[in-house]
Amino acid sequence: MKKIFLTSILLCTFILGSEAQKFVNEFLNIGVGARAHGMFGSVVANVSDGTSAYWNTAGLTEIESPLQLNVMHAKWFGDVANYDYISIAKKLNSKNKTVVAFSFIRLGVDNIPNTLNLIGPDGTVDYNRVTNFSASDYAGIFSYARTLGASEKLSVGGNIKIIHRSIGSFGKSWGFGTDLSLKYKGDHINWGISARDITTTFNAWTFSLTEEEKRVFQTTGNDIPVSSSEVTLPRVIIGGAYHGTRGKVSYLAELDLTISSNRTKAGVLSGKNFNVDPSFGFELGYLNKVFLRGGLGNIQSVINPAKTSERVFEIQPNVGLGLKLGRLKIDYALANIGSVSGVLVSHIFSLSLDFVPNELRSKTP
Repeated sequence: MKKIFLTSILLCTFILGSEAQKFVNEFLNIGVGARAHGMFGSVVANVSDGTSAYWNTAGLTEIESPLQLNVMHAKWFGDVANYDYISIAKKLNSKNKTVVAFSFIRLGVDNIPNTLNLIGPDGTVDYNRVTNFSASDYAGIFSYARTLGASEKLSVGGNIKIIHRSIGSFGKSWGFGTDLSLKYKGDHINWGISARDITTTFNAWTFSLTEEEKRVFQTTGNDIPVSSSEVTLPRVIIGGAYHGTRGKVSYLAELDLTISSNRTKAGVLSGKNFNVDPSFGFELGYLNKVFLRGGLGNIQSVINPAKTSERVFEIQPNVGLGLKLGRLKIDYALANIGSVSGVLVSHIFSLSLDFVPNELRSKTP
């Protein structure tokens, strides 16, 4: 019984990494950029900076500077998990605007105690036998986008994703996937479509355990992890945004619909083989320098824990702020990602920096 308890963390890590097919590469569904989080990810039709490589690659064509850097760091799940993101986008030409970008994402839980060898074969406890390991998910995203037609209102983009997941030295996985995106920018209305994992994203797991570690799994009644594969099914996000200005104030509102086949029953619009999950976000700006944001999402009908025969309607709000200081943008969001006991504990900060050549910078008022 003691060994079952001592190995529970490690076993849960294996299960989450290799067997929970519904949550394959779930770290890629979290999202990047505090601006987007403040609007609950409802940015597929309006995103226009380096984070477009994640949300809607076609939006990269609206980057105005020759080079842009975006970074984000967040601590989730009671400061247990670290989420890091960095991207760099480069404009290749002005005619038929073409932009390339590279993004890197890491979600990691570090310093996990490995207690498999805490209790020796003779039953003695030796804490010197306890080591630490990390469970980490990595993604490298290569992006390309360009405008179509003389009006440059329509743009397309695509991603190639390389994924690596590791659980200490015990298990490793490599994966590959692709995304395609489309965006139309009108005078007041934008449309966006992001098709993710359109070829399905395939992950292949391999595990390496010593004979002693396998023996511990067997004696505690747990299955020995074996090499396996998992697949991320395609999903499509469709968004429509309305934007405009009135004097010194700008306004923007967007509604997104995420269409997937995860077959979760809690969704508001769910069927036997599909789900439609709506989300809504808005942004108010003043002098294009200060921004207030809000969003609603995670709309679902869940089982009432007090009376299991009933369901309770739930909706999650997010809020955010933004500040633009010349070429530097600072964004903040308060979100429910990684919450503990339902408390909003996730404070998300991100930075965006435009690099402008000296000759262009001198012409900027």
